[in-house]
Amino acid sequence: MKKHSATEPVREFEPEFVAGLKGIFEEAISFNQVLGLKITSIRPERVSGAIIMRPELVGSPNRLHGGVISACLDALGGLAVMAAIGARHMDEAPSQRLHRFGKLGTIDLRIDYLRPGIGERFVLNAEVLRLGSRVATTRMEFLGTDGKLLSTGAGAYIVS
Repeated sequence: MKKHSATEPVREFEPEFVAGLKGIFEEAISFNQVLGLKITSIRPERVSGAIIMRPELVGSPNRLHGGVISACLDALGGLAVMAAIGARHMDEAPSQRLHRFGKLGTIDLRIDYLRPGIGERFVLNAEVLRLGSRVATTRMEFLGTDGKLLSTGAGAYIVS
C-alpha cells in the first residue's frame, strides 16, 4: 500500500462524516452485517476493516470461504471509493457528501488468493489508486491477524 510523504498534508474527516459512513456501511448494507464486516479506520487515503471467523463463514474445514474473502474485499474497495469521494468534496457539509454514494457499484473485481483464510480474525485494507469522474480503481489487502497477506484484490467501481 502507498505511503504518504511527511510533507504531503493528510486531511481528517469530521466525526459526523465518519459516523454516517459507518452507518451506511455497517447498518444500511445488510450483506455487510451477514459478513460481520466492521470498519476500523476511515481516512481519505485509506480505509480498514475487520471480520471475525464464525462457523457460518467456513468453506473448507477451518478455512474462511473464498466468497467471503471476495465479498469483503469488494466491500472495502467500495468504502475506499466513498472515502475518496468524500475527500474530493471536503468543501461540502458532511451530510451533503453522504448523499453522493447512491450510484456507486462494482464493475470489475479481481481477487488473488495467496494463502488459505485460517484464523480467528482478519484485517482488510483498501485504497483508491485513481478516482475519475466516472470510474474509480482500487487496490485491497486481506490479512491474517499476524499481518500475513492472505489475498489481494483490485476493483473498478462506477461513481457517476
